[in-house]
Amino acid sequence: MERKVRRVGIVGYGNLGKYLAEEIKKRDDLEIAFIWNRSPEAVEKSEFSNVMLVDLSEYAERRADIIVEVAHPSIVQKFGKMFLEEADLMVGSPTAFAEAAVESELRHTACQGVRGLYIPSGALWGAQDIAKMANRGSLKGLKVTMKKHPSAFKLLGTLQETNSKVKDSAVTLYEGSVRGLCPLAPNNVNTMAAAALAASNLGFDQVQGCLVADPSLSSHIINVDVTGPQNSSGETFSVRTVRDNPAASGQVTGSATYGSFFSSLLAAHSRGSGVHFC
Repeated sequence: MERKVRRVGIVGYGNLGKYLAEEIKKRDDLEIAFIWNRSPEAVEKSEFSNVMLVDLSEYAERRADIIVEVAHPSIVQKFGKMFLEEADLMVGSPTAFAEAAVESELRHTACQGVRGLYIPSGALWGAQDIAKMANRGSLKGLKVTMKKHPSAFKLLGTLQETNSKVKDSAVTLYEGSVRGLCPLAPNNVNTMAAAALAASNLGFDQVQGCLVADPSLSSHIINVDVTGPQNSSGETFSVRTVRDNPAASGQVTGSATYGSFFSSLLAAHSRGSGVHFC
């Protein structure tokens, strides 16, 4: 039986979008339906100019089986529902869901329709285990701590100002709810946003995020602390994972995350409607 070739629409042609296009080109079970970028010149000057989409509102004409967003949270907020009505959707900017109305709309669309909403694990180790605990109601607490060199952060507002002053020693830039952090660091805390989505019984308000700028680091370090229920003796179940991902100076995305993201794309199919972690 001949295997179906899945058509992939790529929204965003930055470092990750370019990586995805190159990897898809190597395979015989995937093909590029379209590539859209805010600055079309980047695609026009590439070897993929023949699949360039200039007007994103014309995405449906390209008949993608799955659309992969790797651009900006605003794209998910504006087009997410429409994308899901035509294709599976894999969201690379889950900080978009920090807006409660966006999360509610896309969850509803995914659960009521025939397409799947896929959330890549990315740098979040144990996403599916967290989701299982949340579904059982046994997840009691979740905290994600992200430590990077100051140059690896793209921040807004007061966080940007504080980060610019970091010189010799580590500084905690933020500690609090993930919902409060996402608008200030939309490009940096997708791991935390994915955690808040997986921890559906806690959500963006109860999942905690901690952002640390450390000038001594040459990698991205992510600690995930999970707290579960107590047993009859009062002892608490807990899990801590530590992910140390090498990254060049100034890189927002660590090297290992690219491969993880592509693996998520390969797994993002055939699960029907609903929200799925991959």
